[in-house]
Amino acid sequence: MKKSRRTGFWKDQVAGYIFLAPFLLMFIMFIVIPVLQAAYTSLTYNNLIQKPHFIGLSNYRTLFTEDDVFITALVNTLTFAFIVGPAGYMISFIMAWAINMFRARSVFSLALYIPSITSGVAMSAVWLYAFSNDRYGFINNILYNIGLINTPVLWLSNVRLILPVIMVISLWMSLGNGFLVFLAGLRNVPTDVLEAGRIDGVKSRLQELFTIILPTMKPQLLFGAVNSIVGSFAVFEITVVVAGMPSPNYAAHTIVAHMFDQAFIRFDMGYASAIAMFLFAFTFVLSRIFMRILSDND
Repeated sequence: MKKSRRTGFWKDQVAGYIFLAPFLLMFIMFIVIPVLQAAYTSLTYNNLIQKPHFIGLSNYRTLFTEDDVFITALVNTLTFAFIVGPAGYMISFIMAWAINMFRARSVFSLALYIPSITSGVAMSAVWLYAFSNDRYGFINNILYNIGLINTPVLWLSNVRLILPVIMVISLWMSLGNGFLVFLAGLRNVPTDVLEAGRIDGVKSRLQELFTIILPTMKPQLLFGAVNSIVGSFAVFEITVVVAGMPSPNYAAHTIVAHMFDQAFIRFDMGYASAIAMFLFAFTFVLSRIFMRILSDND
């Protein structure tokens, strides 16, 4: 009897496992195995020339006790993530909510989404002109013409201004993906639920947002939060194009930039893997926290 039940279970589930198998295979090959390999490499000294040898937790001890540049990169990354991440998340949702009310929403959606699919190098080149250090830079020119400055502001050389400039550029470029997810969620809110809410006494758009739309959009809010976290902590390309590698006084040095420096300039793959594992663990914990907050338990 038990054997027949087991057989029936596998017959019922076999189609699902067959369709799931390609994804599981790719997930194991390109996610699980690389993470495990990086975890092992982080416990070794590997300079890509000599044979790697096991050194235990030495890389992690060096990371937190001896590497001042890593601490600077960590502070810069946290500052960037806790400002750009929430700001981009909220702005993306507000813009999606506002544009969803327009008839020409497709035109506005395209205009907001294009920067997110454009190369970071190309977009940074546009912003480099805007924040140019000379008088002919777009922003400096405007400030000079209206009399707010007498000498050009060194946007890309002043260590106090480099990170805020990168935040502005990254915030503008990151709006597209989150915006598209939120817009899709808004479009999928059932109209009959909205109509029932109006009948039950929902009088304003704002009240409708908090009582109906946000509870209905929990999956999209969760997806957008995870994407925002990962994107904020993975910032690298823009910092290199705008501020150089390394940036002046490491003012815009991030964890990913430090990992790239150790791996592909200094060729210390073990130490770079330790940085990667720290970043992986940190973003994983934050993602789990947001999943717990925004998950639908009903």
